[in-house]
Amino acid sequence: MKPTILIDKDIPFIQGILEPYANVEYLVAADFLPEKVRKADALVIRTRTKCNEALLGQSNVKLIVSATIGFDHIDVDFCERNGIEWHNTPGCNARSVAQYVTSVLAFLEQKGKCDLRGKILGIVGVGNVGREVEEVARFFGMEVLRNDPPRASLENGEQFVSLQTIASEADIITFHTPLTTDGVFPTRYLANADFFAQLTKRPYIINTARGGIVCEKALRSSFEEHQIAGFVLDCWENEPNVDRFLLDNAILATPHIAGYSADGKMNSTEQSVRLVSRFFDFGINDFQLKVLSSPQKVCFTRENLSEICLRNYDVEQDSIKLKTNPELFENFRSNYPERREIILRSE
Repeated sequence: MKPTILIDKDIPFIQGILEPYANVEYLVAADFLPEKVRKADALVIRTRTKCNEALLGQSNVKLIVSATIGFDHIDVDFCERNGIEWHNTPGCNARSVAQYVTSVLAFLEQKGKCDLRGKILGIVGVGNVGREVEEVARFFGMEVLRNDPPRASLENGEQFVSLQTIASEADIITFHTPLTTDGVFPTRYLANADFFAQLTKRPYIINTARGGIVCEKALRSSFEEHQIAGFVLDCWENEPNVDRFLLDNAILATPHIAGYSADGKMNSTEQSVRLVSRFFDFGINDFQLKVLSSPQKVCFTRENLSEICLRNYDVEQDSIKLKTNPELFENFRSNYPERREIILRSE
C-alpha cells in the first residue's frame, strides 16, 4: 500500500517526482492542519509549518522532511519521543546565502559606506554557509574572525575566537547559526544588549540566519545610540510581520530570501526526495534534478569584484520591494523570481 505524503506546494521542482511511489497531496503552508495531516505518513514542508504536538499529536506521521537548512520550526523533542523521524537539508543553499552576503558587501563598498580591503569580517557560525562567506570575504581582501563554539569545542580552538572578540574587533558582523534555545550553546538572542554594549568599532550588522538570533529590541537601541553604523536584515523575529522601525532604517531589508537562489532550491528538493526515498525504500536514493545548467564560472579582479557581484544579484532591488510593500512579505517569498548563482574565480 502506497504511503500518503503531504508536500508544501511552494517547494519548487518537486511536483510529479514522488507520485509513482506515493499518494501525494500538495498544500499551501496554512493548510497543514491537524485534520489534514492526521492520516498522512510523511510531510515535506518549509519553515512556515510548525511541526509540534498541536499539529502531529493525533497523526500517523512517521517522517518529516523540511526542505530548508533551519529546523527551529520542528519540535525535535516531541518527534523523538513519538518515534517521528525528521530531517532538514543542511548546506543546500549555502552558496545562495553567501551570494546574498556578497551582494551586501559589494553594495556597502559601491555606495561608499565601507572600503572592504583590510576590514575585519566577524563570522558568527562557521558551518556550510559561514565557510562560503569566509571565502568570499577573502576575495574582497578582508580579514576574517571566526566564532563557532560547537566547532571550537571539537576542533583546534585556535582557529576560532570568542563572541566578545568579534564584538570588539570586527568592522562587519554576519550571523550564520541555527536558532536554538537550549543545549550547551543556545543561539537565541545571541546578539543581545550585552553583545551590543561590547561593540567598539561601530560595525555593520548582517542577519541572514534566523529571526531571534539578533534581538530586535537590542538592535533598535544600538542603532538609536549609534553603537552600530547600520544593519541589514533578511530574517525577522515575527515574520511576516516585520518591525516597521527596523524596516525603514535598515540599509537593506529583504523577506527571508537570502537562500532563495534557484540552485539552492533545486539542491533542497533533491535532498528532500532522497530522504523520503531512503525512508520508504522507493529506490531513488540518488535522485538528481536536471532542470538547471551548472552555475557559471566568472573570473574577477579585486577592482571589478563588486561590480560583478551586483550585476549577478543586486540585493537592493529585493530590499526596495519589501520596503515599499511590507504587507507582501509572504507573496514576495512565494513568487520569488529565478536567481542563479555564479562561481567566482580570481584571474
